[in-house]
Amino acid sequence: MSARRGILRSVAHAGVEVAPERGGDLRAGEYPSRMRRVLGSAMPRALASVALALALAFALGACLAQPRELPPTSPSALTSRALPSFRRPTIGGDTFDSSRVRAQLVVVKFFAKYCEPCKRSLPALVALREAHPEVIIVGVSEDESEADARWMVEQYGLTFPVIHDRSNVLSGRFRVSELPVAFVADRHGIVRWVGGPEQPEGALRDAVEALSRAR
Repeated sequence: MSARRGILRSVAHAGVEVAPERGGDLRAGEYPSRMRRVLGSAMPRALASVALALALAFALGACLAQPRELPPTSPSALTSRALPSFRRPTIGGDTFDSSRVRAQLVVVKFFAKYCEPCKRSLPALVALREAHPEVIIVGVSEDESEADARWMVEQYGLTFPVIHDRSNVLSGRFRVSELPVAFVADRHGIVRWVGGPEQPEGALRDAVEALSRAR
């Protein structure tokens, strides 16, 4: 009898109405028959609950999987045009060749030691590099001396290639008029987003993540 009461309490918790227990023992075969009717009525409700939970989980997963929209871009003549090609020595002693990074997202970041907003933006760039090692990031220093460019690399722990733009050749090619500024090219080598000094913190990361999901 105690086992029967435990089963009935469990069924009651499931929201199924059960007739009050009668005194005395049930006739042979009556208890299994009644329990089959009770559990049979509870099963559709349980299955409906499970189906609803799965549907909600699927809908939530679909929403989370949707790519973020590309944030508004800063004005630039290079938007929707091919990223200018360049081949320059880096401060680390290597050579960066833009023609060798095809079919990959590329971020070209212009900065300088004298530019305070540039300094504030560099830690986020380092974090972006760590979060997305598959993205090619190259820095371009617009400082007058290479020593200042080296100081920036060491001070902020820049782990990506950095080019000292002697005579401002690259800034002219990219039509840079203010700092900091970042150019993001998609896997086809087309500039899809430009981040000028007015962009909010996190905009570059959002642009990279949106383009990472695009095919």
